[in-house]
Amino acid sequence: MLKTGFVGWRGMVGSVLMNRMIEENDFCGFEPLFFTTSQAGQKCSDIGIDIPVLQDAYDISKLCQMDIIVTCQGSSYTEKVLPDLRKCGWNGFWIDAASKMRMDKDSIIVLDPVNSEVIDNAISSGIKNFIGGNCTVSLMLMAVGILLKKGLVDWITTMTYQSASGAGAKNMRELLSQMNCIGEKLKNLVDDPQVPILAIDKKVTQTILSSTFPVKNFPAPLAGSAIPFIDKLMDSGQTREEWKGCAETNKILQTTTDKPVPIDGICVRIGAMRCHSQALTIKLNENIDLDEICQMIEESNKWVKIIPNTPDDTAKYLTPAAVAGNLNIALGRIRKLNIGPKYLSAFTVGDQLLWGAAEPIRRIFKIIVLKQTIS
Repeated sequence: MLKTGFVGWRGMVGSVLMNRMIEENDFCGFEPLFFTTSQAGQKCSDIGIDIPVLQDAYDISKLCQMDIIVTCQGSSYTEKVLPDLRKCGWNGFWIDAASKMRMDKDSIIVLDPVNSEVIDNAISSGIKNFIGGNCTVSLMLMAVGILLKKGLVDWITTMTYQSASGAGAKNMRELLSQMNCIGEKLKNLVDDPQVPILAIDKKVTQTILSSTFPVKNFPAPLAGSAIPFIDKLMDSGQTREEWKGCAETNKILQTTTDKPVPIDGICVRIGAMRCHSQALTIKLNENIDLDEICQMIEESNKWVKIIPNTPDDTAKYLTPAAVAGNLNIALGRIRKLNIGPKYLSAFTVGDQLLWGAAEPIRRIFKIIVLKQTIS
């Protein structure tokens, strides 16, 4: 039976992965072993089966005994451990949610509803590193990837509205602290209908900009505001998060060396707790009827849901709150732009902790287990 090691399974993405695996009854057909960077020897969390105590995540000899290693521990762990494993001759499958290896030549970015053929060919050719993609890239491709696969796209701009959870658990807590701080400072004013709204607004701004406002993890206040800069600045003027849109999309689709599709935009952090949204402008290379476009998208995978372009449907189904905690990829506001019949506009939102992080990892693990068991 295949031996599989899990690392980083108690963090935010790892916890979502474990929950999904339990929900789907995935803990069968292989022998799991759980590794930890800080609690070796302690009892593992209950997953419905008997498993040994936690193992040291830096024990190379123990890791080398695994056929598959699934890690959500982060890039620093990957950078430290994987080279040593390969030097020792370990030839197992490395499945990683971190970004460290995404663009490596011997790695495949996984999103099987979109690039299952690429994944199958990689496994057959002996590739061993399978990496989860950037959250907004994966969510965009789940929504409109079929248009790219059919070669119908000249370019795309992606204006993203990314939630606090994309920055990590500490940032989610900080956003809540900021909301709470505003609420405490403004409660008496808000409850008094005689207080002018401009006086309340002024107090909100003073609170957000005060030296006591809780800003430790974000670079600026997020509650009641937005931060139009995510990740590091590059020489191009893009942030690294913006650069990933083009680089990772074309690698996922294996169009990197053929004719890469230009993709660019601005990534913005907003005060949503969970789920990333994106406003898309797509330049098609031919004039395609909207009904035909929607049909192609709906038939591309069972998770994308076309939302009618009405105020009520948009408010009910096309928001972060509407998709939080489920696998649906909502795609709405679809229309042709006034600048020309080949220009398509759309808005999409999905749970980046699921299709943007944990779900592609869960699914590639299942694919590899099945293929290795059959072989």
